[in-house]
Amino acid sequence: MHYRGSKGQADLISLFDSGASFSCIHPDIAQRLGNLEPLPEIMHIQTASEGQEIRVEHTIRLEFTLNGTRLSDEFVVIPALSEDAIIGAATMQKWRIKLDFEHDTVWVDPKVAIAILK
Repeated sequence: MHYRGSKGQADLISLFDSGASFSCIHPDIAQRLGNLEPLPEIMHIQTASEGQEIRVEHTIRLEFTLNGTRLSDEFVVIPALSEDAIIGAATMQKWRIKLDFEHDTVWVDPKVAIAILK
């Protein structure tokens, strides 16, 4: 997917993860795309591994394009993230993004994006 921030843009491999509460991005990529925003209070996010948590100190607002539709959201900057970017459940719900596991596709209604962005 194509991402745009205040300092640059990039095509990134993105994982759609309905089990992730937040959308996430790798710190090196986030710094290339825009200015990181410090959180007012550090977040501690639980991982799928029992008893493990990740310390999150920054977020970044990015635009991204999905199937030709322009979307935007806040991404938490996750140290040592294994993917370039992860689209989490909150972003998928906000933009009504649908995952079609049978056909291995991702779908977004462009009409929803137009209504929200106007």
